[in-house]
Amino acid sequence: MRLGYAILILLNVCLLVGGQTLWKYGLQHRDLNSLRSVIAAMFSPWVIAGIVLYVIATVIWIFLLNKLSLSLLYPLQSLAYVLAILVSIFVFHEHVPWIRWAGVLVILAGVGLVAV
Repeated sequence: MRLGYAILILLNVCLLVGGQTLWKYGLQHRDLNSLRSVIAAMFSPWVIAGIVLYVIATVIWIFLLNKLSLSLLYPLQSLAYVLAILVSIFVFHEHVPWIRWAGVLVILAGVGLVAV
């Protein structure tokens, strides 16, 4: 795999996690108990920014799918789970139990096997 493709895969993963992070941030302290409140939340600048990141990630993903095999790409995208754990700790100050860390190690081992 060429370095340029590896960079695009990592960018795709970062954009996906960035989009989820913006959604979570934009939805904090909102009570989504009605359709009206859900629709209002969808127009939060944070949620819209997250959608924009997802659109950019999708464009990159389509390009990558055209160049590389899905059996390689899809497992590598699981790095998003690893990055999301780090974001949850450093941005949202969440506690991550040891069993999730064990899962992260399994994911990293799997990515390592797929990438060779």
